[in-house]
Amino acid sequence: MAGFGHLEDGLRQGGAWYQWGPYVSERQWGTVREDYSPDGEAWDYLPHDHARSRAYRWGEDGLAGFCDIEQRLCLALALWNGRDPILKERAFGLTGAQGNHGEDVKEYWWYLDAIPSHAWNRWRYHYPQAPYPYQDLISHNAQRSRAEPEYELMDTGVFDDGRYWVVEGHYAKADPDDILMTVQATNAGPEAATLHVLPTAWFRNTWAWDEGAPRPVLATAAAASAGAEAVSIWHPFGNELELLAGPGPGGALPIPLFCENETNTARLFGAACAPPRAQSAWRQPPPPQSGPRQPAPRQLGPMNVDLVLSAVHQTHIHPAAGPGPPRWAVSSTG
Repeated sequence: MAGFGHLEDGLRQGGAWYQWGPYVSERQWGTVREDYSPDGEAWDYLPHDHARSRAYRWGEDGLAGFCDIEQRLCLALALWNGRDPILKERAFGLTGAQGNHGEDVKEYWWYLDAIPSHAWNRWRYHYPQAPYPYQDLISHNAQRSRAEPEYELMDTGVFDDGRYWVVEGHYAKADPDDILMTVQATNAGPEAATLHVLPTAWFRNTWAWDEGAPRPVLATAAAASAGAEAVSIWHPFGNELELLAGPGPGGALPIPLFCENETNTARLFGAACAPPRAQSAWRQPPPPQSGPRQPAPRQLGPMNVDLVLSAVHQTHIHPAAGPGPPRWAVSSTG
């Protein structure tokens, strides 16, 4: 591969099996790639708190991310333990100024298995059942000198008594454009607990920077097989695809959710005219005693070319040490 030059060129020459793979960044927020600040302070220009409401320009990030080599369509995993103020969609870490030893990610995840064509990939993440201690990690590390050890996620106590989820994501390909993702969540704790699982598909925003550029579409569709929810996937520069989401361990079908991959200017900058259904439309957890937020389904058509981010929402209640495997797949309709 080294002789092929640019990575994308090498993957193309490597064959169709390399068209899809784990090419999604683990962190796009706080990078120089997304920095348009006048003073070059990338960490402050796009911090972690903005990431769930900003449309990136040059790349995407996510948990267990998978995408095509142009990173037009991305797949990843979002989780919610019922206690965090936000969904767990990406790794959290300290910026260069916040960490007593500089920048430092505060998560635990592993890449367990893969083959070069990415026809098989296996990934694991440990997600606390207690509220994720975002501010605690920032505050404690700010109090420590360079001569002291870092204050790690394990030190906060959120993993005490094994109260966490072991989440595994598996990707397998039946052919270059037929991709299966399964998610297995195991309750490692001593008591029953609830986990919300939201496998997510979205288009990188390539149209906001180019006036008149064609926009891709995600829309509800009739399932090709019984017992699945379907979302049609159309991009002007790619094949037409379909996403199928199967039932969870209890047999219930997931609930499709949609929003825009557009910056939520109302939340970030106080703008009065934010784009409709901007990124935070469903990405905030539902309030207690309510169901998931579900915008009205939109069908594919000339006036509905702006739905570009979708997830399927499943709620799972697992006994102690109990697993469950939601499944979804992306395949060509041609």
